[in-house]
Amino acid sequence: MSSDEVTALLREAYLDELETVMNYLTNAIVLDGVHAEEVKTSLEEDVDEELEHARLLGQRLKQLDQSPPGSEQFDAQQSSLQPPDDTTDVQSVIDGVLDAEDDAIETYRSLLEAAREADDPVTEDVAVTILTDEEAHHSEFRGFEKEFPMD
Repeated sequence: MSSDEVTALLREAYLDELETVMNYLTNAIVLDGVHAEEVKTSLEEDVDEELEHARLLGQRLKQLDQSPPGSEQFDAQQSSLQPPDDTTDVQSVIDGVLDAEDDAIETYRSLLEAAREADDPVTEDVAVTILTDEEAHHSEFRGFEKEFPMD
């Protein structure tokens, strides 16, 4: 893999993080019900972390003499993380978060591999740092999934 692949993956991850920020924030606002509170709190906290991931990725692109993509280069991908029509449908949000985190984990593993092959230890470090956070998010929402009451 080349440094072109590294920058392509950095751009993809940057846009994914920003889309995640939008969807987490929206879901934290719209969810209702007694079972929603813990999920909403977690999403609100994760918004800041996901935004920090975007900052790290954007800064790494800048260090590589590349620009982070702007909104015109954005195509929404997270259909499973859209706010539910039924604002008490917490389960669909949990499922959407798990899908988004699965995708993020896959992207950061690819970035890690590409950075290793391109002999780019700084990008490797960025990928490992963010991958650690994404796996923690995934684990937390797997816990929500296990605890969520089945109607």
